[in-house]
Amino acid sequence: MSHARAVGIDLARARTIVDRAIAHARGNDFPPMTVAVLDAARRLVAFAGEDGSSLPRERIARGKAHGALNMGVGSRSLAARAAARPAFINSVVALADSDRVPAVGGVLVRDDDNNVIGAVGVSGSLPDDDEACAIHGVAAAGLRADPGAADPT
Repeated sequence: MSHARAVGIDLARARTIVDRAIAHARGNDFPPMTVAVLDAARRLVAFAGEDGSSLPRERIARGKAHGALNMGVGSRSLAARAAARPAFINSVVALADSDRVPAVGGVLVRDDDNNVIGAVGVSGSLPDDDEACAIHGVAAAGLRADPGAADPT
């Protein structure tokens, strides 16, 4: 019997990302957070929504991670592109059946060789707070977070 191997982020690291992202939120008294970790094949590896998280947070967190993976840039770049070219980004979101959220809080996850091995999406607080939680979680897992540039041009 063969077992499929995960692409990129393994479960242990994904759980570390989720746990440490939420710990960062608790340490900063942020509202209840939701964290989604996807591997490079866009499969959900780990997820947590804190008690009190609103219902749309799950889709938003996953959408931030999906957007980063599908567009190949952290969601800070997507948010900047959305501000500069809203018609284009709205079209991309519509074509993707609304599974991409071009808002800050989705980061690509890179390995030591700079390969994209997944993405993390966080939702629950202000966009910069969401991004800080994602970056903290990724760093705690020994990986590099790539949130994208504020000016993607």
